[in-house]
Amino acid sequence: MKIYIGTKNPAKIESVNRVFSEHDVVEGIEVESKVSAQPYSDEETLEGAINRARECVNFKKTALGIGLEGGVMELGGEIFLCNWGALVDQHENVYTASGARIPLPESIQSGLEKGRELGDLIDEFVGKQEVSKNEGAVGVFTVGLVSRTDMFEHVVKLLKGQWDYDQNR
Repeated sequence: MKIYIGTKNPAKIESVNRVFSEHDVVEGIEVESKVSAQPYSDEETLEGAINRARECVNFKKTALGIGLEGGVMELGGEIFLCNWGALVDQHENVYTASGARIPLPESIQSGLEKGRELGDLIDEFVGKQEVSKNEGAVGVFTVGLVSRTDMFEHVVKLLKGQWDYDQNR
């Protein structure tokens, strides 16, 4: 089966490769999320994931499309890391799932409130480049116990499980 994921981000592509079998072909393609560069709510992050998945299916109608979107959301005055995924099949059925949430430090929160993107803030915070393509913020703030790939792998498992359930009914 051909699976398109709406990104070229290696952490996200690897999360899909881990869940789908070696007989499936996973290809990352650049698509628009049609949301802010830094999604700032569950709703916006979910919308970006669905938009990415739909764009993938529009690219190839016989494939599965997967969209994975990372964002932040506010709860009780704190900013939390959030992530959403969507799987759209060739019949345009939409499956969605979310994953882990952890609070972000105040220094990161203040940068986000000024309109900066989380990826840039994390790079500065740890003095590295392209953290979002590697361990991600979740990897930084869990001291590597959970990587960005691990976090999105869990979301992809939830998506695939829902889709498999519907295929076997």
